[in-house]
Amino acid sequence: MSKKILEMHDLKRDFIVGSETVHALKGVSFDVEEGEFMTIMGSSGSGKTTMLNILGCLDKPSGGSYILDGTDVKNLNRDELARFRNHKIGFVFQSYNLLARTTALENVELPLLYNSAVSSSERRERAMHALDSVKLADRYGHMPNQLSGGQQQRVAIARALVNEPVMILADEATGNLDTRTSYEIMSLMQELNTKQKKTIVFVTHEPDIAAFSSRTVTLRDGLLVKDVKNEHVKNAAEALASLPQTEDYHS
Repeated sequence: MSKKILEMHDLKRDFIVGSETVHALKGVSFDVEEGEFMTIMGSSGSGKTTMLNILGCLDKPSGGSYILDGTDVKNLNRDELARFRNHKIGFVFQSYNLLARTTALENVELPLLYNSAVSSSERRERAMHALDSVKLADRYGHMPNQLSGGQQQRVAIARALVNEPVMILADEATGNLDTRTSYEIMSLMQELNTKQKKTIVFVTHEPDIAAFSSRTVTLRDGLLVKDVKNEHVKNAAEALASLPQTEDYHS
């Protein structure tokens, strides 16, 4: 029987803006099973960013419940929430969020610095293993400015993997990349999902990116308006191979 990593029941989030109450999420419910690759879509104002902040334990719902790996998030205080987030979720952002004067290896090690149970040698070993899993072990000593956009995003994915989280949460992770590099990143995501059984929740506004996932949830005006299994999941490696080659391209 498959395990539910994420359970969301009648989730609501309200914000007070002046004398007005804005209902950003109006009762959203869905589950994500272990090993699932799901995309969340929605235009500006759909509640997508609010949903992302709650999924990432950066914010708490006003009503309803969000249970991640068996823990109801609303029962955690701020410190518990920070520890829980660091151990359970691997974040991948649109802008990579790498430290500029820090090597790829040191950037990947960062989440482990908050874990006193991990020695410096184990931290390095786990970071190297994560870099190897995104095919960047040979660039471990490079600074971000010595890496292409796609390579920087792969370092960010390695950093998301290093703590062995129960869920990878990606926010428009291909938003700053060209088509070829976007497909490279989605090919890597598919590989992590199928070979390493990683649970991935990928927020995007691009239908062609969502086509690489096995399921798509669509938000509109704070409501879940569509939740569909993708019957014909596109293979990102094949999509990448079908693109015309450019002589000056370096992955």
